[in-house]
Amino acid sequence: MPSKKPLVIVTRKLPDEIETRMRELFDARLNLDDKPMTAADLAEAVAKADVLVPTVTDRIDAGGIAKAGPNLKLIANFGTGVDNIDVKAATEKGILVTNTPGVLTEDTADMTMALILAVPRRLVEGVEALENDQFKGWAPTWMLGNRLQGKRLGIVGMGRIGQAVARRAKAFGLQIHYHNRKPVHPEIEQELEATYWESLDQMLARMDIVSVNCPHTPATYHLLSARRLKLMKKSAYIVNTARGEVIDENTLARMLEAGELSGAGLDVLENEPAVNPKLLKAKNVVLLPHMGSATIEGRIDMGEKVIVNIRSFADGHSPPDRVIPAML
Repeated sequence: MPSKKPLVIVTRKLPDEIETRMRELFDARLNLDDKPMTAADLAEAVAKADVLVPTVTDRIDAGGIAKAGPNLKLIANFGTGVDNIDVKAATEKGILVTNTPGVLTEDTADMTMALILAVPRRLVEGVEALENDQFKGWAPTWMLGNRLQGKRLGIVGMGRIGQAVARRAKAFGLQIHYHNRKPVHPEIEQELEATYWESLDQMLARMDIVSVNCPHTPATYHLLSARRLKLMKKSAYIVNTARGEVIDENTLARMLEAGELSGAGLDVLENEPAVNPKLLKAKNVVLLPHMGSATIEGRIDMGEKVIVNIRSFADGHSPPDRVIPAML
């Protein structure tokens, strides 16, 4: 006789084929209208579920974990980052946490490269000029931007995504520099012709473009603080496709407004979905609504990883993408 299907509560709408497969395999409670769960909704879900499938916008802190029912043994996060979950509190309560690493590397790197191109070459300003009927014909000094070739790109966080960004940027003729907790393997460094900086301060002061590609953890909150942002060259650009909390956004907005930086490309914001009004007004900023990983293929790959993690756990095996607190 087949064992009882685990009760799996999913907090947001997922791709149809993923939801269909979940219904086949589990007692899946889906969020078909895609309305974000309130704190009360999440408390009810953790009290009832065997498995919770949240997304990166669902905040599951220690208080929420404390409300978990006796059946909740797995939080299978639909997302790579787990800064939305108190993993330590979950582990102490005997709840495993998994994520979906690796599947969004290329998509996020593509978006990072798009912003690295868009900001110095003023692509969005060009679109707006056409839409506002400001284009009166080609002119030698109109809408001038900056060339990428030969510029120095400083990558903050040289993990999978940082390395994928470096490969793309190298093809555009950028010189690759990076700051990481430790140097990457010498073969990778040689392939990318990358220069390692142990000191983030020293790297920031010398770069033409800075790309933020590190996760958000307590250690990286405001890693690019007011002090560090002010180390950057006035002619420099900054791109962030990681997490908004890594940058002191208020300081960044003031510096862009004052002309103390040349521009920024931001796919993530510190207080999403709220947008800093100064950033909205700035001409030298390209803002995107957290869409770096938003490809059909990527979302399906994420869902398949969630399913594999749940099935492995339900079968009595360790999920392949378990997050250990020491890893954070």
